[in-house]
Amino acid sequence: MDIAPEYLIDIADRALQEDVDTGDLTTLATVSPIAKGRAVIRAKADGIISGLDVAALVFYQLDQDSEFLTDLVEGSLVKRGQDLIMLQGKLAALLTGERTALNFLMHLSGIAALTARFVEQVKQTSCRIIDTRKTTPGLRLLEKRAVFSGGGSNHRMGLFDMILIKENHITAAGSLTKAVDKAIEYNQTTAIQRVAIEVETRTLNEVREAAKLKIQRLMLDNFDVPTAHEGVKIVRSINPDIEIEASGNMTLETVKAYAETGVDFISAGALTHSAHWLDLSMKIV
Repeated sequence: MDIAPEYLIDIADRALQEDVDTGDLTTLATVSPIAKGRAVIRAKADGIISGLDVAALVFYQLDQDSEFLTDLVEGSLVKRGQDLIMLQGKLAALLTGERTALNFLMHLSGIAALTARFVEQVKQTSCRIIDTRKTTPGLRLLEKRAVFSGGGSNHRMGLFDMILIKENHITAAGSLTKAVDKAIEYNQTTAIQRVAIEVETRTLNEVREAAKLKIQRLMLDNFDVPTAHEGVKIVRSINPDIEIEASGNMTLETVKAYAETGVDFISAGALTHSAHWLDLSMKIV
């Protein structure tokens, strides 16, 4: 998943502004602005690395002569005790950028690692693990790339690339069928380009109703496993071409059972909002 350099630079700049503001007082007080040195970023736990490019930009924005040396690429496996990155440049820049760069790496690598654990749970099925829009404001592209780096897939990037009719849309439109009919009309007559239509269902009656409509994907929202299995059978019997997604409080303990119901996708907000950060440290050497 490619991310535009301009986006990464903007993210790095805003993160530095948040942390540094008018100046890194501790570094200004203790380190010569012309002193140069080296530092290493080391893994303190096993994991999957993500966010190398934005971390490198943090140091580059502080010192354009800095060097960010690594053999790793986005999605590389890393081991506890492994030296991941060698940094060279002005010591003041290395110290000022340390926490911001580590925050990106630790957070994004944690998402990649958790995604890999979800993917491992469903590897014996054809089900794919996908993310949601439950992302940190301003970091969506980075977090969704981290999901991809961990072996997952991306759901819609935002409100602009898919029609997903949820409970509140159904209530506002008057009924599930009315909401879908309006979405189909909009998609055919008004939308800049046609996009997939997905409908969130909360009961088996809604599943039956939605499966008869011209939609591309149907979401089983907060169904227990037996009911999800029944929902899959209903959809397959009415329209086997509709993709089926299961969603709602998915965990590592339950995701395999949901995958075995025959759904095509399992979406998990936990991938981005509940991942434990990968433990990393930076040391001046």
